[in-house]
Amino acid sequence: MSVHQSEDNRKVTTHRLVEMKQRGEKVSMLTAYDYSMAKVIDEAGMDVILVGDSASNVMAGNVTTLPMTLDQMIYHGTSVVKAVKRALVVVDMPFGTYQGDAKVALASAVRIMKETGADCLKLEGGSEIRESLERILSAGIPIMGHLGLTPQSINKFGTYTVRAKEEAEANKLIEDAHFLEEIGCFAIVLEKIPAKLAARVASELTIPIIGIGAGGGVDGQVLVMHDMLGINQGFSPRFLRKYANLHEEITKAVKSYIKDVKTSDFPNEKEQY
Repeated sequence: MSVHQSEDNRKVTTHRLVEMKQRGEKVSMLTAYDYSMAKVIDEAGMDVILVGDSASNVMAGNVTTLPMTLDQMIYHGTSVVKAVKRALVVVDMPFGTYQGDAKVALASAVRIMKETGADCLKLEGGSEIRESLERILSAGIPIMGHLGLTPQSINKFGTYTVRAKEEAEANKLIEDAHFLEEIGCFAIVLEKIPAKLAARVASELTIPIIGIGAGGGVDGQVLVMHDMLGINQGFSPRFLRKYANLHEEITKAVKSYIKDVKTSDFPNEKEQY
């Protein structure tokens, strides 16, 4: 009987994720963007913490992930790494830092790794970014792939609807998944694709497949922290399970604070020097 991950304080590595898949143990993955929340998530026993370019949406208020810069990702990555002792820390490479120019991709990847101290990087795309993947992997930098709905390509797709529902796109996704494994990626995120397709990919590949909106037949799950904690109220897709309603709790706390200040109830005699 395997030990629960929350009770296992050994550092999570890319190799350990493969071992988890081999023994049928699901991988838990969640985003974080700052020191305080990363510390809480890590101490709770999370396997993988993703410093996602979703920070563009939930931290910076942008509509898409495209505005996120390399410097901003390094800032968030550095903050998270300082807090984490156990989880594997993955940093997203932002839009424009690896598409089209393999030399720029390597330089960007090296900057993230050197300046944040992260464990690995995540890149969106398949065979079309082969040269960038090869350059980064040749430098000894581990890569997590990302297929299906790729938010950095939203202007190409024009919609956040489910991907790979048609046979041609599904076949391309399967080919790209095998390509990413063969080239040396240690894991792949599959976003918003049919559950049967995701399960097929997970069964055909030996590396872990992490799903978000990809059903339960994969090797692990990832969600955006602000979504699953109910901080973000405007995002409720089918695949999202909210484990708390922090928007409501925080609102209550802030209103109580305002009331106590206005009525001179705070601070009381015990709360002053």
